[in-house]
Amino acid sequence: MMNCDALMIGGSAGSLEVLLRIIPGLDASLPFPIILVLHRMPGKDNVLTDLLAAKTKLSVKEVEEKEKLRPATIYIAPPGYHLLIEGNRTFSLDASEKVNFSRPSLDVSFESAAYVFGKKLACLLLSGANSDGSKGLLNVQEKKGMVLVQDPATAVVSYMPAHALEILTPNAILTPDEMPGFINNLAK
Repeated sequence: MMNCDALMIGGSAGSLEVLLRIIPGLDASLPFPIILVLHRMPGKDNVLTDLLAAKTKLSVKEVEEKEKLRPATIYIAPPGYHLLIEGNRTFSLDASEKVNFSRPSLDVSFESAAYVFGKKLACLLLSGANSDGSKGLLNVQEKKGMVLVQDPATAVVSYMPAHALEILTPNAILTPDEMPGFINNLAK
């Protein structure tokens, strides 16, 4: 496999169902962080954080500005901000204009992470209803990172993964059942 320093997972409509299937199967001692960038409505509650935390032994938290990335932690991009990774491996939150009608934009986050982690980044694109994420995955590929796409046949909304497959060839096309084992093997 690869020596992974970070896994970024992006998705929109239908991606929560996949995450709820993936997260219980992840090793509690993953040596890298998992960063979730999901299209979701702004709100002041921690429902998503609490929902995911109930399914895993990994630490789960919403990203805070200038926070340093830590292993064995699932970070969730807050709604209403683009999530960027700085060169010193801290998070930066940006409220600039929407990209692909979205903030956070998967393209913005994938591209930012690709520049910092290069070939030690893996990105997984899940179910969703627009093309966000595809250009970012191309950036990840250019930097020799690993590109993973949900099998569109298994997606609640297949547009997002299907669009990515139209413009790139990923390292793997995965069903939700294959994802936990694949992610755990990134640690080896």
